[in-house]
Amino acid sequence: MQDNGTYDESNGGYPGGAGDGAVSRETDFDGWSAGDRARSTYRAGADPRLGTGRAAVPGQGWPDHGSQPAGPDADPEATGSIARPGRAVRPAAEPPTPAVPTTHRPGVPEQPQPDGYAGVGPDTRDAGVGVPPAEPPTAYVSPEAPPPHDDDPPLAMEALRAVQILNPSGEVTMPRPDEPRIMCVANQKGGVGKTTTTVNLAVALALHGNRVLVIDLDPQGNASTGLNVPHHTGIPDVYDCLIDSTPIVDVAQPVEGIPNLWCVPATIDLAGAEIELVSVVARESRLARAIAAHPEPFDYVFIDCPPSLGLLTVNALVAAREVLIPIQCEYYALEGLNQLINNINLVRQHLNPTLDVSTILLTMYDRRTRLADAVEQDVRNHFGDKVLRSVIPRNVRVSEAPSYGQSVMTYDPGSRGATSYFEAAQEIAERGVRATVGRNA
Repeated sequence: MQDNGTYDESNGGYPGGAGDGAVSRETDFDGWSAGDRARSTYRAGADPRLGTGRAAVPGQGWPDHGSQPAGPDADPEATGSIARPGRAVRPAAEPPTPAVPTTHRPGVPEQPQPDGYAGVGPDTRDAGVGVPPAEPPTAYVSPEAPPPHDDDPPLAMEALRAVQILNPSGEVTMPRPDEPRIMCVANQKGGVGKTTTTVNLAVALALHGNRVLVIDLDPQGNASTGLNVPHHTGIPDVYDCLIDSTPIVDVAQPVEGIPNLWCVPATIDLAGAEIELVSVVARESRLARAIAAHPEPFDYVFIDCPPSLGLLTVNALVAAREVLIPIQCEYYALEGLNQLINNINLVRQHLNPTLDVSTILLTMYDRRTRLADAVEQDVRNHFGDKVLRSVIPRNVRVSEAPSYGQSVMTYDPGSRGATSYFEAAQEIAERGVRATVGRNA
């Protein structure tokens, strides 16, 4: 059969003709063989309505070789119409109805067959006219099928998180503690995220209705940079509070764009404070007295410690009531953790009996490595409930924010880093309320 619907002339103009006897692809079905093809050929000069054997009975295949012979005296109604290759012929008593192929689709009921297609008679066979193609079935949707589930696009989810983190309404969405919580963010290992944690937790709590003070006790002044607070030489800083007993209220600067947040900056002068404090009386409690003398109490006071166990860190441990330890998910961070715990125990025994390691935050978590999972499991097994459920992942937005003088909460509030720090701040606020209620009860 040609592409235009006609049969090759070499086969006599119709399938099974006097040509080379080749069978087209349309005739390849179960029960068809070369012997069957020979029984269905036309004889020269025979009436085209008469077949060479009985018509095929639907469901019973083709007849055997002992079929009724065809001839001029044969009854056309008894013999039926000529068997077309590829399609079984119904008895003449019933009008021939060609089968229209349908495509089965899961979950969609079968489509009704199109009406109006008559059988192909002998007049149209020689003209090469076949059965008209079936129209494609229309799309059918069951009324009982559930509506498609449309998830919110990523941009919409990110915008929703940004609105939740920035809290433009200014409502108090995080619980405020009954007593000021003074938290020392300490770890003698550098590069574990102490300053980043201090800045972002402070901004998150301040955006949600808490009064927060950040004390930058690191001579590098990175916390001051992250909050966009001037800390060049000549600016009153925490050095004046430690050496000259300057009140904190005269040194603290409000953070631009963040209500309820103040920062005590640190300049390079703080690098010599440890040497000058050696001869000062009660050198370990200088910072504690400065915080206690502030006229207005804060809900949270975060002290960003330098990466050492020197006199500045001891001042922070004496002034604080809680210790927040950021731990990088690497082996070196675990190695130095024992030394920090030992120093905290010494300060608790001799200088600050109320000091407690209340919070441990896992930072720079890389879920692609097994080492990060191993470090997390070790820390959680050792410290238990003190480890926050929230884990800070590695996120480039967290590293980009300080270059713009912002925290990640305001730089990209929809990022994963901002979301993680927001969840950590919310968890810290809820833990503080539970601890206060339990102590009063």
